[in-house]
Amino acid sequence: MATAKILVVDDDPAVRNLVFRFLSKQDYQVESAQDGKSALAVFEQLNPDLVVLDVNLPDANGYDLCKEMQTRTGVFVLMLTSRSDEADKIRGFTEGADDYLTKPFSLGELEVRVGAILKRQRPVTTAEQQRLSFNSLEIDPVRREVTLAEEIVPLTALEFDLLHFLASHPGRVWRRAELIQKVWDYEYVGDQRVVDVHIGQIRKKIEIDTSQPAMIQTVRGVGYKFEPPATVVTSN
Repeated sequence: MATAKILVVDDDPAVRNLVFRFLSKQDYQVESAQDGKSALAVFEQLNPDLVVLDVNLPDANGYDLCKEMQTRTGVFVLMLTSRSDEADKIRGFTEGADDYLTKPFSLGELEVRVGAILKRQRPVTTAEQQRLSFNSLEIDPVRREVTLAEEIVPLTALEFDLLHFLASHPGRVWRRAELIQKVWDYEYVGDQRVVDVHIGQIRKKIEIDTSQPAMIQTVRGVGYKFEPPATVVTSN
């Protein structure tokens, strides 16, 4: 399997060099950048699988950079921040980040998070390659594309994984902790509301009425389930 390519973006040379050296030793192909401008230049050349991105850069906002990169490719983004405020984390996930590490962090934790994110790139099995069709909603795991009434739905990598997982088990109710384990792929330590944030983002993109979601339903006190749409949705 090809070596994963990682771009490390941090204006602190000590952090940048430490992460660069550590990930290089894990046999990843690693490049680094110290600000937003050089990060985008390296991004274009490297076409990385994952960006380890500091929120606070001298010439750019990490959240904006995250969105910019994800409009270009389906890249995974792991945000680094010195802020531990929950609102910042929620914002990071809302802007499309796949995971979040608060400084100071251990290299062991970094290794686990990076490995878990990149595992989502593993080759899909034949069963997982099946295109899911629910009337006007189509989910294609090979192309990682979702279409609704033949219009492409722009989802982040994590939103796609979450929707695909729920839709693969229609009618089954999943607790937040189960979804984190199945989709995030490791024992997530933190606020389980990150699931709610991502579900909210998906609903905005696929539900006709987000106040009364039909496809991704909330099961009070338990979690979420996917109900296939019963009627064909027509779009003008």
